[in-house]
Amino acid sequence: MHFRIAAAFALTLSSSLAAQAVPDLGTATPIAGAWSYTSTTDGSEARFADTMANPQLVLHCTRATRRVSIAKPATAAAPSMNVWTSSQSRSLPSSFNPATGRLSADLQAYDGLLDAMVSSRGRIGLSVGTQPALVVPPWPELARVVEDCRV
Repeated sequence: MHFRIAAAFALTLSSSLAAQAVPDLGTATPIAGAWSYTSTTDGSEARFADTMANPQLVLHCTRATRRVSIAKPATAAAPSMNVWTSSQSRSLPSSFNPATGRLSADLQAYDGLLDAMVSSRGRIGLSVGTQPALVVPPWPELARVVEDCRV
């Protein structure tokens, strides 16, 4: 009897963990668009916009705190943002700003996930809950923002 309960619990736990797992986006096609880099008063920013010039992903360096925020458009709060690269995946705690309509996650400038994003092979993916993943190409603008926060 105890074995059945333990087995049922293990199955439930593994199912819920699998539902939260970051998807493997190794063969996903990045959306069309372009990255741009801008110096800001408090650091710098790399912005990926689709072909209609709508911002899809923003990495912002706040030099004073040595933090890099990753933000994407959203319509509601979510507890986490999943980030996928060719070498590393992680679920990050996120916060929603209704004024900007963005869901964001913050990392320290020397976090290894930023290095994985910069050197990812062909794509970076971000997913939130059950929404389709946002897949973008890793261009040099990302590396510039990360380096700005490290100097």
